[in-house]
Formats: sequence, structure tokens, C-alpha cells
Amino acid sequence: MVGTRQFDEDTVLGAALDLFWRRGFAATSMIDLAQTTGVQRGSLYNAYGDKEQLFLLAFDQYARRFLSAAQQALSDPDPRAALAAFFETAIANMTSGSPSRGCLTTKTAIEGNHAGAAIEARVKRLVSDLTSLVVAVFSTAAARRILVIEPAAAAELVVTFTRGLAVMERVHGSRKRLRITAADFVRILFAHEKDR
Repeated sequence: MVGTRQFDEDTVLGAALDLFWRRGFAATSMIDLAQTTGVQRGSLYNAYGDKEQLFLLAFDQYARRFLSAAQQALSDPDPRAALAAFFETAIANMTSGSPSRGCLTTKTAIEGNHAGAAIEARVKRLVSDLTSLVVAVFSTAAARRILVIEPAAAAELVVTFTRGLAVMERVHGSRKRLRITAADFVRILFAHEKDR
């Protein structure tokens, strides 16, 4: 039937996401996307308009999954355990794949002008949504008692730190090293029992 998509959109978006994640937005062409998804280039253009629109849909899929996983990790009532679980989730995300794909958000942010205003806005929204999740965790009475700085400032530090982890993952390629660094950060951010 004319106008009916002859492919499963979730499968196509998943394949496109994986390709964008590995290569980045600028280095991925519509020909690459057609080969990876198994969908003719013309059909991709008809369905999505252009590469940017396809990226935005794939990135939205990624953002929903990542924020859901982050929220789940941050649900522990102990703020130290919640933050440790969040870092474990972030590290698993950036070290997934073989070879590891790195952090899609950081890769996309670094591309800057190559990505365009709409993509830049999506990255900012994901970072903002993530920061809000961390602020909520750090605003609890249990967290306020042991945080060494205010919740909003602590959340900004955490999100900024994850960008640093993403860069160090590219430098060292060591999940173990990232975990050690993250554990050190958790210890620094919260006061010890004897310091209260």
C-alpha cells in the first residue's frame, strides 16, 4: 500500500542509533544509514525527511532509555548508594559495544556546529533532565545531611563529572579505572560520618 512503511520503525531507529553512536552524526551518511538499516535511501528520506530528523528520533529513543535507567539507579534511599549505582549505569552505557561506543551525548555535544541547533537543543534537554533527576535525589533530607555542598551545585558537579568519565573512557578504555574514579568522587562529595 502506498504511504505505508515497509519496515519496522523501532528496528530501523535502533540500527540508526547504533551507527550514530559508533560514528557520530557528522561522519554518518544516508548511504551508511541505508546499508545499516537495510532500508533504501529513498524510503528513509520519505519516512524521515533527512539525516537530522532520523538522528533526532534515534536520540530521543536513547534519551528515554538512558534517563529511565538513571532514574532507576538513583532510586536507592541511601544517597551514596544511589550515586554509586548511577555511575555504574553511566559507565556501563559508555563502555557498551565491542569496541565500546563511548557516550553518545558527549560525542554529539563535541560535534557542535556539525550537528545543528535542533540536535544541540536535544543534548541540552537530556543534560538538563539528568541534572534534575540528580537534584531531586540530593534534595532529600538524607542527602542534605551528608552532602558537602548544596544539592543543585552537587548535581551540576555529578553531571559534569560524567562528561569527564566519557572522555577518560576514550583515553584509557578501562571500565575498572572508571569505576575506581567514580568511587573516589562519591567519597569526596559526601561527608564521612565523623565529619558530621
